[in-house]
Amino acid sequence: MKEYRLTDWQPTTKKEVELRGWDELDVILFSGDVYIDHPSFGAAVIGRMLEAEGLKVAIVPQPNWRDDLRDFKKLGKPRLFFGVTAGAMDSMINHYTANKRLRSDDAYTPDGKAGMRPDRASIVYCNILKELFPDVPVLLGGIEASLRRVTHYDYWDDKLYKSILVDSKADLLVYGMGENPLKKIVSELKNGKSLDELSDIPQTAHLCAKNALKQRPDGKDIYLASHEECLADKLKQAGNFRIVEEQSNMMNASRIIQIYDEKAVIINPPYPPMSEKEIDASFDLPYTRLPHPKYKGKTIPAFEMIKFSVNMHRGCFGGCAFCTISAHQGKFIASRSKKSILNEVKQITEMPDFKGYLSDLGGPSANMYKMKGRDENICAKCKRPSCIHPKICKNLDVDHSHLLDIYKAVDALPKIKKSFIGSGVRYDMLLHRNDDDRLNKISEKYTKELILNHVSGRLKVAPEHTSDKVLNCMRKPSFSQFHTFKRIFDKINSENGLKQQLIPYFISSHPACTEIDMAELASETKPLGFKLEQVQDFTPSPMTVATEIYYTGYHPYTLEKVYTARTKEQKLAQRQYFFWYDKNYRPQIIKSLKKLKREDLLKKLSIY
Repeated sequence: MKEYRLTDWQPTTKKEVELRGWDELDVILFSGDVYIDHPSFGAAVIGRMLEAEGLKVAIVPQPNWRDDLRDFKKLGKPRLFFGVTAGAMDSMINHYTANKRLRSDDAYTPDGKAGMRPDRASIVYCNILKELFPDVPVLLGGIEASLRRVTHYDYWDDKLYKSILVDSKADLLVYGMGENPLKKIVSELKNGKSLDELSDIPQTAHLCAKNALKQRPDGKDIYLASHEECLADKLKQAGNFRIVEEQSNMMNASRIIQIYDEKAVIINPPYPPMSEKEIDASFDLPYTRLPHPKYKGKTIPAFEMIKFSVNMHRGCFGGCAFCTISAHQGKFIASRSKKSILNEVKQITEMPDFKGYLSDLGGPSANMYKMKGRDENICAKCKRPSCIHPKICKNLDVDHSHLLDIYKAVDALPKIKKSFIGSGVRYDMLLHRNDDDRLNKISEKYTKELILNHVSGRLKVAPEHTSDKVLNCMRKPSFSQFHTFKRIFDKINSENGLKQQLIPYFISSHPACTEIDMAELASETKPLGFKLEQVQDFTPSPMTVATEIYYTGYHPYTLEKVYTARTKEQKLAQRQYFFWYDKNYRPQIIKSLKKLKREDLLKKLSIY
């Protein structure tokens, strides 16, 4: 393995800055996460990208916001700007369970220690920097910023919040994956422009006075209902969400404007999906792929989970109602080249504790690599948030041959014993019957290859529910497809003498789901032999269809009323059915089903 020196990481202290011989920094990044110099962690990616642009960059991970703020002062003023991110997760989801209980650990902190970042970290960090250094611009990015860029519902305070730009006082917000907008920002700053002049950079948002608004020459502006209108009318909030989601998933989007009293938030359209060359350039930066040496001797759970894995693409066209991936990464897939992927795999094989097993060759959805529309002119006119719901688009090229090629090339490397697929697999795409039978044969070949050679004993899939009504609201396929896939999975295992397990994920309390739906989920999964482990209670996170339904009571696309479990008691009543086999839950389940007059389900569950 390559021997690394302290200066192979970006500096985090004044001493490390001096070791590099620098007397001034161009950019200082503040992150709610630990600093791991790896392409799965946003601050590292942005830091390396800015470094490649010739800038002197430092990273301050998990600054202490409770003391005299020395972490915010220790590196002084940067020449260009401060960058702020809450980290790889929204800080509120990171801190609290679906029942709003404080979590006892944090995967993005040394030894999993909780409490190393504040609630609403983006706002707290930006406000501190604005108070300490009022004349230095602050750029805000990361997933928390992306999900909160317009008026949004906050589950933890049970109210609508203004755009995070208003509360954070940041000068500019970069949403989505930040490399391309930041390259453009840096280029303009190098050309002598100031940050407040950069009002037209794609994939950025900024505040301006309402009376200073100027219409774009092409006239492609969409005005959302104002924050005040949303507070007064939940249907206005639902309508806003539909516009934002559709525009976020369009190749030729409009500029979006929302009014807040006398101010306006202007959201410029996103960049096109990254090209292969652009995404390779980001993943091929000189990462050490390791935590900063300051964490020596400590375990970082998030790093342990991904250190022997490779992310092959960005974006997801699933459009699941509860998922935030497309709100941040978009629905169009940006895929790395085979060469870039193999180079990263080779780097992993040189790590001292690597034993020959890759934990994941995946992405947001494992089997979307290199997939796109056959005719991209059709895609350019489309504003569907999902390419596979309610059914798979005829224009989508569901070709798994690129993945098979990557798997074969990776497994042929001398130090690889086995490569596993740890990311979720979309079995609905594997079962889809194309007009082109060649693609059907490739899907069958991929399914067999996956099950025989890339399952580490357990294959995780995400049917999410058994009720077609709930699944339709989730934008997920019918549970009948899970039954079909399980039969294929069991048959291939049986024919090859394997004893692998299929591990399904399920969600309770999702909009449209009732207590009876959950009882029926239990009765339908029991004959399949499942004692459910991978389960979660729906947590409303900003910028998802499901969250808008939870808050408004209406579906943003149909404006029809949708039932949602809202109280703690309603949510726990649904969740208990995951554990029908546990004697501690049985008395309450019996009582509930008798009250619902569904004794037939007690018989199916063999609970008396």
